[in-house]
Amino acid sequence: MNVPENLKYTKDHEWLRVEGAFCFVGITDFAQGELGDIVFIEIETVGETLDKEEVFGTIEAVKTVSDLFMPIGGEVIEINPALEDSPDLVNSDPFGEGWMIKIKVSDAGELDEMMSASEYSDLTG
Repeated sequence: MNVPENLKYTKDHEWLRVEGAFCFVGITDFAQGELGDIVFIEIETVGETLDKEEVFGTIEAVKTVSDLFMPIGGEVIEINPALEDSPDLVNSDPFGEGWMIKIKVSDAGELDEMMSASEYSDLTG
C-alpha cells in the first residue's frame, strides 16, 4: 500500500496535500482498495465553507456509496474536473490525478491534528 510521506492523513482514510494557503484533498490508496471500482463522485459544495469532518460529497463504488469528509475546515474552491468523466482516476492514481477538491484553509492549526504517514500506516497496518 502506498502512503506518501509528504501528505497528512485522517482516520476517515483521506489525505491532504498542503500548498501554501490551499490544500488538495483525496482518498487514500487503502480507501480506494476497500471501496473497489469507483463509478461516480458527487461533490456539490464548491463555494461553501465547511467545518472539519462535515460531508463535502459522496463517492460511489460498485460495492457501496460512502460520504466524503472534510479533513480540516475550509472553503471548497475547486473540484477536480477530470473526475466527472473519469472517476476511476481515484482507483488508478489516488494521490495524483485522482485528487477530489481544493480548499482554502480556515484554520491552519487543524493541520497539526492530522496523522503523519507513519501514524496512518500504523492505523491501516
